[in-house]
Amino acid sequence: MATALVLVVLPPVWRTTRHLVTLVHEAGHAVVAVLTGRRLNGIRLHSDTSGLTVSSGKPRGAGMIATTAAGYLAPAALGLGSVLLIDAGHTPWALYAGLATLALMLLYIRNWFGLVVVALSALAVGLLIWKAPERVQDFAALAFAWFLLVAAPRMTLDLWAHRRRVRTRTTDADILARLTILPAAVWNTIFLLLTLAALAGAVRVTDLFT
Repeated sequence: MATALVLVVLPPVWRTTRHLVTLVHEAGHAVVAVLTGRRLNGIRLHSDTSGLTVSSGKPRGAGMIATTAAGYLAPAALGLGSVLLIDAGHTPWALYAGLATLALMLLYIRNWFGLVVVALSALAVGLLIWKAPERVQDFAALAFAWFLLVAAPRMTLDLWAHRRRVRTRTTDADILARLTILPAAVWNTIFLLLTLAALAGAVRVTDLFT
């Protein structure tokens, strides 16, 4: 947990580690797009830590809503899922799932910066799987899981600040507002509550403070 807090709280560190959260965010959009029957066209990761996932299909409906909502929830979901796997002694499953996702993302990356980020991430996970001892794998996987769990609520708070500062209304929350009857502020609140719930769930599973 302490390592995760350092990676998220310290501004100089966060400017770099946030790229990993963006990667997971866009992976969430991509995975849910495919699972809901949409066609995945491409993924871009930018040097300013923003990203874009483009899919085609029905412009409205449950599939589009789920795909749009998945981005901000993906880091928390992956973090909680990883904590559960590691706690059950299945760290390799978490690592192989991450490597498989990164390998599939390589097929859909459409810019050089995104290609470098995904390729380096895949290389790091691959080296961890095939070269690192078990205790190092457990530490690295758990540190990354807690990093995602702590970063997810921060991203939703950053979204709130961004929407107040910039009036472009092109964020995921704004798109969801146009797709549903709920305003963007409600979607932003839903993201925050669900990511905090995932963090609380992970704390409870691991008895972190007992």
